[in-house]
Amino acid sequence: MVDDAVTADPYAAAAGLVSRSAAAYASSIPQHPADDGFFGPGSVAWRVSADLSSPVAGLRALHLQALHPLAMAGVNQHSDWRQDPVGRLAATSAYLATVTFGDCGSAERVAARVRRIHEHVRGVDTVTGQPYAATDPALLLWVHATFVSSGIVAAELFGTPLGAPDSDRFVAEMVTEAELVGVPRDLVPASTAELEAYIAEVRPELRCTPAARESMDYLLDPPGLDEDTAEIWRDIRDAAIAALPRWARQMYGYDAPPLMTPGRRTEIRQSLGVLDAMFLGQPGVLEARQRITLRMRAARPA
Repeated sequence: MVDDAVTADPYAAAAGLVSRSAAAYASSIPQHPADDGFFGPGSVAWRVSADLSSPVAGLRALHLQALHPLAMAGVNQHSDWRQDPVGRLAATSAYLATVTFGDCGSAERVAARVRRIHEHVRGVDTVTGQPYAATDPALLLWVHATFVSSGIVAAELFGTPLGAPDSDRFVAEMVTEAELVGVPRDLVPASTAELEAYIAEVRPELRCTPAARESMDYLLDPPGLDEDTAEIWRDIRDAAIAALPRWARQMYGYDAPPLMTPGRRTEIRQSLGVLDAMFLGQPGVLEARQRITLRMRAARPA
């Protein structure tokens, strides 16, 4: 384990967070897809991925993922996130965009690449003393579940709420995403009730390790952001912490978040809108977003 603070490393600066993530996203949205992919433009998965609350969902999911000591050990011991945190986030953005919006062949190719990488990620967690392997379906399932749960919660609080039927539909759709990375289908929650039960079942295994705290401290206040992005990021940080379950906030030792009044939620939504406008201003993003929007409109019932 590396104990040095990430902010002491000049290569850990988050400069280029918007531009590099935008470039990864734009390059992942197909211009001429061979098919509608595993979800399709009429899916809830497309709506959740396109929701303004996605940055909050992503930061919330990373918080929960880091609380699994074996999942965090794999990232801590095998990832280059300290040297290139923005690159790691951009790669994740590209992967999710391809799996969600790409055709089936593209999604299968990027998932196969991730599975190959995971084959080499194994070791022993220095905190618990337990061995881990990134190919372990249990670890893959935790990452998947936190991502799906966070999409629902963030949309409810800061985006366009799904409602119970579409939340269930989203969870069911995303079973395919878990399968792509190697989780057997019969292990994956397929409804919100199953998802909540699964998270409750895993909770006794969770803990805030030094690596988890280090990585989340970085993400809450990443160095190197320009002034405008840093101001917006403070709202996203507050939103993500507010969206965490109380038990997760307690594990990190976070103070109770300020009350999310309607006015405060409006402020956060406005910041998310400004961030999205910055994102759209990057090369290729507007065209990629238009391709998605046109396909979604075409899929709506007449």
